[in-house]
Amino acid sequence: MHKRVPPDITDQTRKSRRTLVLGGLAHALHDGFTDMIYVLLPVWQAEFALDYVALAMLRALYVGVLAALQVPSAHLARHLNARTVLVLGTLLSAVGYGLAGLSGGLVGLCASLALAGAGGSTQHPLASAAVSRAYGDRARGPLGTYNFAGDLGKATLPPLISLLLTVMHWRSALWVAAGLGTLVAVLIRWLMPLVSAPPVALETVTVTDREDAGKGGFGLLFTIGVLDTAVRMAFLLFLPFLLKGKGASLTTVGLALSLVFIGGAFGKAACGWLGARFGLLATVATTEVGTAAAILTVLALPLAPSLAVLPLLGVMLNGTSSVLYGTVPELVTAKRIERAFALFYTGILGSSALAPVLYGRLGDAAGPVWATVAAAMTALAVVPLMLVLSPRLARSTNTPKS
Repeated sequence: MHKRVPPDITDQTRKSRRTLVLGGLAHALHDGFTDMIYVLLPVWQAEFALDYVALAMLRALYVGVLAALQVPSAHLARHLNARTVLVLGTLLSAVGYGLAGLSGGLVGLCASLALAGAGGSTQHPLASAAVSRAYGDRARGPLGTYNFAGDLGKATLPPLISLLLTVMHWRSALWVAAGLGTLVAVLIRWLMPLVSAPPVALETVTVTDREDAGKGGFGLLFTIGVLDTAVRMAFLLFLPFLLKGKGASLTTVGLALSLVFIGGAFGKAACGWLGARFGLLATVATTEVGTAAAILTVLALPLAPSLAVLPLLGVMLNGTSSVLYGTVPELVTAKRIERAFALFYTGILGSSALAPVLYGRLGDAAGPVWATVAAAMTALAVVPLMLVLSPRLARSTNTPKS
């Protein structure tokens, strides 16, 4: 005889799955919204006669607002249910992109992107918390699925926008994106269960914290994460222009970005396995050296072979971040893990906003090729920092498994 499953357990399982599906959908949309900007940069350069610094500032404006409002979004969810804040944020992002399509000049475009970034700030802290609370102690697997959904959005929305740009004006393409965002907001409001509990107050941790009993090194990990993100953002900033210089069309640029992001999605899984098998130091050193080598290879090759290299580059370019993120608990005490994660993620977002501006200035001064070479050298700079951090890690994290 089959055991009868209590109705309340079945109902909870159903609600948990709906939370995961809708949280993953929100992650895919917002990550896609963030990275489709790369496809639009060459269009905006031609439309507004912008240099590389100005283009980097456009994306920095979006990501900077997104980073700055992470914590306020969590605070707002204490007064409104997290689902409500997530719905409002998704709608705000859609409105921001819709207004960007209506903007008559650069100032209006900047204001619209800032609005869209403000809406996007609700997704990571609230959707990931919703999934975590829905699954409780069993949340590790579902959170991995949630993270993978973000990579699917990165791999889907940029090529979709690039395809739309071949048949309509960029303003119309943004209205389509705004409509998609509105649809996702409606689905979240209609189908996603209420989040069970509000965020709780967390203890403060700083990037210079040193812990007892073998802890410490969080500041080094923070710096490594910032540099790793800077490499990724700088390369993605210049990739459309490098490919255009090789004769690529807008559709090909969208395909190229999709190849990088698909490789990045697999990289998260691959680097997690490599980290467990060979140790953190060996994994990060390999991926950073491999990233530098792959970037230089893309610079040297013609268009078709360089496209073939991009998925492998994406594996190393994006995979390292998942290994670093998983190392945070090794470097702080248990009571500070949540705040440490929040600080680490804010640093990553801050780097993704500021690094393109710095490399963009270098691109204006020396050209996109040499600025991309500088990004490759930044990847190599991570290796000595890992050598310093390595002794501070727990033995199980730093040592290969037999």
